[in-house]
Amino acid sequence: MSGTSGTSTEPIRFDTKIAVLLREDLEPWQRLNVTAFLVSGLGTEVPEVIGEPYEDADGVGYLPMFRQPVLVFEGTKETLTAAHARVLSRALPRAVFTSDLFGTGNDRDNRAAVRAVGTGELDLVGVAVYGPRNAVDKVVKGARMHP
Repeated sequence: MSGTSGTSTEPIRFDTKIAVLLREDLEPWQRLNVTAFLVSGLGTEVPEVIGEPYEDADGVGYLPMFRQPVLVFEGTKETLTAAHARVLSRALPRAVFTSDLFGTGNDRDNRAAVRAVGTGELDLVGVAVYGPRNAVDKVVKGARMHP
């Protein structure tokens, strides 16, 4: 099981990790936009990352969210390139955001922009990954926690 706890009062510990790695030279609005886009893909392909729906004390329902924290890292262009190679070699669920996507305005054009570039030539500005903690740690090796 990915998240375990002994009782309902003990903290939940996960043996998996969700990480986003951003290129360090992004503007603040770009960091937020890239992070939002990257993590949106994980819940569609890896449904176990999604928790239960929320409800407030008045019974108003809210959408479910990730069941565990998303850790955000930053690094150089070279760090992202290395992380991308490591995530591919480990075949972990991943999402990418390239610099070309800042110039598109819809999903069809986004997918076409990525499809037009070979794997080794992608100008990565963000990568999201999900998997066992140790594997994700190895993917983001060399990156630092986002300030």
